[in-house]
Amino acid sequence: MLNKKNLRHLMVAAATALTLPAMAQQNYKQDSVTIKKIYDNALTSTKSYEDLRYLTKNIGARLSGSPQAAAAVEWSRQVMEKMNLDTVYLQEVMVPHWVRGDKEVGRILNSKLLGSVDANIAALGGSVGTGKQGLSAEVVEVKSFEELEKLGKKKVKGKIVFFNRPFDNTELVTGAAYSGAVDQRGGGPAAAAKLGAVGVLVRSMTNDIQDVPHTGATRYQDGVEKIPAAAISTKDAEQLSSLLKDDANLKFYMRMTSETLPDVLSYNVIGELKGTQKPDEIIVVGGHLDSWDIGEGAHDDGTGCMQSIEVLRLFNELGIKPKRTVRAVLFMNEENGLRGGLKYAELAKARGEKHIAAIESDAGGFTPRGFGLDGTKSQLQTVLNWKPLLAPYGLHEIAPGYGGADIGPLKGQGSVALIGFKPDSQRYFDYHHTMIDTFEQVNRREMQLGAASMASLAYLLSEYGL
Repeated sequence: MLNKKNLRHLMVAAATALTLPAMAQQNYKQDSVTIKKIYDNALTSTKSYEDLRYLTKNIGARLSGSPQAAAAVEWSRQVMEKMNLDTVYLQEVMVPHWVRGDKEVGRILNSKLLGSVDANIAALGGSVGTGKQGLSAEVVEVKSFEELEKLGKKKVKGKIVFFNRPFDNTELVTGAAYSGAVDQRGGGPAAAAKLGAVGVLVRSMTNDIQDVPHTGATRYQDGVEKIPAAAISTKDAEQLSSLLKDDANLKFYMRMTSETLPDVLSYNVIGELKGTQKPDEIIVVGGHLDSWDIGEGAHDDGTGCMQSIEVLRLFNELGIKPKRTVRAVLFMNEENGLRGGLKYAELAKARGEKHIAAIESDAGGFTPRGFGLDGTKSQLQTVLNWKPLLAPYGLHEIAPGYGGADIGPLKGQGSVALIGFKPDSQRYFDYHHTMIDTFEQVNRREMQLGAASMASLAYLLSEYGL
């Protein structure tokens, strides 16, 4: 007699068989069974979720160069050493050490309507401070670099430039909206400084209207004065913009004590299972261990790290012996320097390592949708051929796409395919780079579905290559 569980398994197998060449059906039948075991184990395990709890609650925010980042390195190394992997090791990398200092103060001044109004701001990563007395100046609002250039030095000098271009909420994938707005944060302070501005405010990078400021890195330029730069919450950005329409001469007060200290020695944390047939062909699964300092770094990117470790646990637990080497890499310093990803690629090239694929999880621990692949047409077609095995688990979106920041430096080293894990994107930028990116915002089942998705693709890559 068939129960519901067996019936579903048969339906998946039948659907797979109908869409595959006859000569491949025998292997795909076994692959289907293996992938079902991966999902069953992942969805009934609490191990990686409890590890995420420890990482976020016991260690907390893990900005590069901080004691918490160092603690995360040692803890994650110990987690993988207890898993009976073939190899666990640390990879040295020098990282920036920027510190936020005291809690920032932001205030809208001299408004004709309301007088002094508090505003929620957060210093951008890498920003200089204002000095203990703070900074007060008139505000000029722009929505683009072109608008800023048209104002020129005469209208910008001595003022705080307020970059207020919102997300394009017609974009279905919120990452595309982020890409369309984030240049203000990265390049805005340097562009404003060239025209004599004394400070910068940048609308937070989120599609939501909320009180929470979203931090993130900015990039200064050599030979250009470094001026204080902060993100302002979208709710306060809306209010500031509205008040400027009625009082073009209003001022903004900002106080930040952030500073950059000398670089610090840190590490990428690496664990691997050696391939049984082609150990020299490497498949990476990874996320970044560092996070911003104002939250717990749960979705960004504690989930990606725990999912990567979970891939190895699932292989071990289920007795899957990969034909090619599967390596989990917890990268350091993605948020404000990408030093870990750059160092990993540098050493891989120096050692002549052959990476065939790298999968990165850095878009939150939400419900899986698929994978984006930066590679050749042939590599994409190979992964598309596996879609009948993956689609029953919700992985319908397999298409050309972005791999990831940390694996990006591997591009061009042989024929490596860079693969970005794609969870549902709608909620990610509610939490991204904020104080509310906490463990409580991560759903265990969604996170584990992501781990199983990555493990299933890693399994197929280890069996068949690209």
